[in-house]
Amino acid sequence: MNKKELNEIRRRLTPERSSITHLYGCYVNGAHEIISYIDESLGLLGKEEAEQYLALLKKTLSGRLGKNLLDICFATKQVMEGEEHKLLSALRSTKLNDEALREQFYKRIIDTLDMDGGNYLILIAHDGYDVPYRGKDGALHEDSSAVFNYILCCICPVKAGKTALGFDTDEMRFSNHSVGQFVGAPELGFMFPAFDDRAANIYNALFYTHDTAEIRSEFITALFNTEVPMSAGHQKEAFNSALAEAVSTEGSYTLMQTVHSQLAERLEMHRESKDPEQPLISLEELADTLHAGGMDEEHVDKFRELCIEQFGENALINPANLIDEKRISLVMPQVKISVEPKFSHLIHTKLINGKKYVLISAESGVEVNGVQISIE
Repeated sequence: MNKKELNEIRRRLTPERSSITHLYGCYVNGAHEIISYIDESLGLLGKEEAEQYLALLKKTLSGRLGKNLLDICFATKQVMEGEEHKLLSALRSTKLNDEALREQFYKRIIDTLDMDGGNYLILIAHDGYDVPYRGKDGALHEDSSAVFNYILCCICPVKAGKTALGFDTDEMRFSNHSVGQFVGAPELGFMFPAFDDRAANIYNALFYTHDTAEIRSEFITALFNTEVPMSAGHQKEAFNSALAEAVSTEGSYTLMQTVHSQLAERLEMHRESKDPEQPLISLEELADTLHAGGMDEEHVDKFRELCIEQFGENALINPANLIDEKRISLVMPQVKISVEPKFSHLIHTKLINGKKYVLISAESGVEVNGVQISIE
């Protein structure tokens, strides 16, 4: 899925636009027991409550593609024979109306997913989208010849509310009240099938994770039984590890500055192009950034080998997962320096009288604890 297709589905998730008529799910405690079920007609809910439910489902389509939203790919054999794919397809084709299938689905999640010992809500819904026809001029026309049927699921932690001082109208006095339990924002979720080229792609699902550093692989394995995609956090760690090992003693601030600058420039060019697809870079292109930073061929080859071990030979990576576009950080045991990339030229590294220094140009005013100081 690309950004345009993602936003097209996101815009549907309001009471006025969606075709969601029913909400299903269950409330699970830390002991993997179902406390209660959700079986609600959306039309019978109050407007505010319906909007809150849809907002939870909509959250599973938020964040960045390749970072919070990851492609789940099914092999042809799985689509033809796989139990996991058959279950998802059956849930979709029955529009979640089959109670036995829903129970089977809940069980797959509950048997494997542990939300750090806490309670959580499984929420699932079916929607049928009459896909508007897009003309040659790019405009959408309401007449449709295709319906995109899909299911959305989210897993939300349920947390105990804090007690607070409130007014008791019966006793006419202020006293301590508990607000009970509340549903937090989704931690995990998915959409099946994917909406590719504005049509159903049963070979893909779109997986959502709030935590981009550590995705819950057991959830992916239980529901999809496919290769677990590398999380954005893991990608960054693998890239940094390969870079650190490859540069060895040849690493320099200038090299790191160049790598950051080229990746950031690539992301900026992609934004300006308004390409709906996510930006991707090959391992060979990553190696070229090291060449540009002055690294010799031997160390570049080492970096390439290490990246192939981590990512695979033909890997394509989103540069946004490898750098923080907003800052460059220099960390020492005693000091941490963080600077906006456009001001990174103000920082220099020097060897003076045998001692290593990090120097910061300070032509304008310098303040310490809010007090401007002079530099002698």
